[in-house]
Amino acid sequence: MKVMHVITGLTTGGAETQLALLLRHTTTSPVVVALSNADEVAGVIRRDGFDVYDLGMRHNHELRALARLTRLISRHRPDIVHVHLYRATLYGRIAARLAGVKTVITTEHSLLEGQVEGRRTSFMVKALYMATEPFSTATIAVSGDVAGRLSRWGVPKAKLHVIPNGIDMETLSSASRPDTENRDAFRKRFDIAPDVKLVGGIGRLHRAKEWDLLLRALAADLNAELQVMLVGAGDDESRLREVIARLGIDSWVHLTGAIPEIETALSAVDVVVSTAPQETFGLALVEAAVAGRPVVYVHSPGLDRVGELSGVVKVTAQASAIRAAVLEAVREPLRPPRSAFAEYDIASVARQVDGLYETCYAATLHSRAAKP
Repeated sequence: MKVMHVITGLTTGGAETQLALLLRHTTTSPVVVALSNADEVAGVIRRDGFDVYDLGMRHNHELRALARLTRLISRHRPDIVHVHLYRATLYGRIAARLAGVKTVITTEHSLLEGQVEGRRTSFMVKALYMATEPFSTATIAVSGDVAGRLSRWGVPKAKLHVIPNGIDMETLSSASRPDTENRDAFRKRFDIAPDVKLVGGIGRLHRAKEWDLLLRALAADLNAELQVMLVGAGDDESRLREVIARLGIDSWVHLTGAIPEIETALSAVDVVVSTAPQETFGLALVEAAVAGRPVVYVHSPGLDRVGELSGVVKVTAQASAIRAAVLEAVREPLRPPRSAFAEYDIASVARQVDGLYETCYAATLHSRAAKP
C-alpha cells in the first residue's frame, strides 16, 4: 500500500518526530511532502531511506502550492494521503480530492482548548477545518482530550480514532542506563559541571508552555549546585531571556536550542518538569519517564492515561506546588517503571495506524464497487 504523508514542516518538533518514527515501523510504502521548512527531521527521514519533497511555501495563502501538491499526488498515485498538522490538513485534504485520492487520514497532533499549534482557534480556523473535514475518511486523535475537542468542533464520532503517540522504547531505555561519558559531554557543551543537579524542561519555547512559571518557582533555589536546562527552540526565547535576566538567574539557566538527540538530553538531566496547563499528549514527559527520569507535571493526557506511578508527580499550576515537588524529586529521585508505558511502543502504535489504513482503504474500494 502506497501512502503519501503531507505535513506542514519538518523542523524539530513532536508531530514531526512522530512521523519519522512511524515511517520506520510502517508496513506501507511511504513518501513525505512538507509544505515548507523540510529541515532537521527531513534529514532524518531521508537518511532512513524515504523520499521527502519540500513545496517551499512562503505564506499561508499560496494557491500555487496547492497546485504543486495536487500534481505531486497525481504523479505518485498513492492509495492513501495522510495529513498532519493544521495547514497541511487543509491543503492536503483538498489536493487529495482534486487528485482523485478517496482515502484520506487526518492526524490531529496539536489541538488544545482555544489553540491549535500555538495559535488562537478563531471562528475562521474552525470553519476552514470543518469545510474540508468531509474530504477526510478518518481522523486520528493522539489522546481522548483531543478527540473530545474535535467532536465538539463537529467531527463525527464515528470518524474519530484515538491512537496515542508512539515512543522508541528501546532507544529511550538505553538513556536510563548509566552513561557518564555522554552525560558529561552533553553537559560540557553548556558549561554544566557533572555533579550539578539539573532540572530539565523539554519542549518548544512557546508562551503556552509557561516556562516562566518554572523559572519563578525555582529562582530562589538556583545556584552552583541546582540549575535549570530548557531543551527546545521557539518564538518565546527572547521573552524568556528577559525573565531570566530580571530574576537574576542567568548563570543557572541554560537554553540549548533545538536538540534532535532527545535521549542524550534526557541522560543529562536529573528531573524533568512541565508547567504547561494544556498538552495534547505530553510526549516529552512520557519519553522522560521511560528514560527513567522523575517527572513533575501540570497536565499530560499521556501520563494521566497510565495512572499513578512512582517517580511521576502531578501538581497544580502554582509556583509553590511546583517548587516543592521538584525539590523533593531532586532529593529523592524515583525511577518510573518502563513497563507501564508498553502501549506507547512505536511498533504497536504503527500497527494500529496500518490497521486503520487497511480498514479505510477497504471501505473505499467497497464503496466504489457498490456504485452502479
